[in-house]
Amino acid sequence: EELEHLNQANEEINRVELQLDEARTAYRRILSESARKLNAQGSQLGNCIEKARPYYEARRLAKEAQQETQKAALRYERAVSMHNAAREMVFVAEQGVMADKNRLDPTWQEMLNHATCKVNEAEEERLRSEREHQRVTQLCQQAEAKVQALQKSLKRVIVKSKPYFELKAHGGGQRRLLQEHKAKVTALERLVTQAKTRYSVALRNLEQISEQI
Repeated sequence: EELEHLNQANEEINRVELQLDEARTAYRRILSESARKLNAQGSQLGNCIEKARPYYEARRLAKEAQQETQKAALRYERAVSMHNAAREMVFVAEQGVMADKNRLDPTWQEMLNHATCKVNEAEEERLRSEREHQRVTQLCQQAEAKVQALQKSLKRVIVKSKPYFELKAHGGGQRRLLQEHKAKVTALERLVTQAKTRYSVALRNLEQISEQI
């Protein structure tokens, strides 16, 4: 039975590795075709591509800065919520201490101390995330301003080079095909790994049976 598992795993390794080689070859072919189209477009448009490149680079950086600003805003909102929740917990603990002051139950006092610490921690996090949000917002505004300035100064070459950069953004016009083949390669690599694991397990089991005999 273990020998059968070993043979099946071996057959699957050979079969899937063959498919993997074919998928990798197809992926490289599409990648090469995309690069060829892009180079042809680049040769046709000439040096206006290099002149316009700073604008497209600035646009990429502005987009990244915008994403960072959104993340910082979420962190700040979360910190504010945590701070409010901690303050609410202090209020509840204070009410408990006041209502229970005749019996001097240490549980409420302990809860109040814990809640106070949480408020201080939450306050620090709120201030930290607020400063970070202000910092990345300022960077985002600077990046947007740079994009606007370059758009004005490089208007002619931006329009002229637009087909090249649009083609580049879409992977030489074959982005979806490239993504599909990349996903296929990844899936086949995973199948090869799984088959090799099964092969190793069956081999180890056979070795144990052999030792027992």
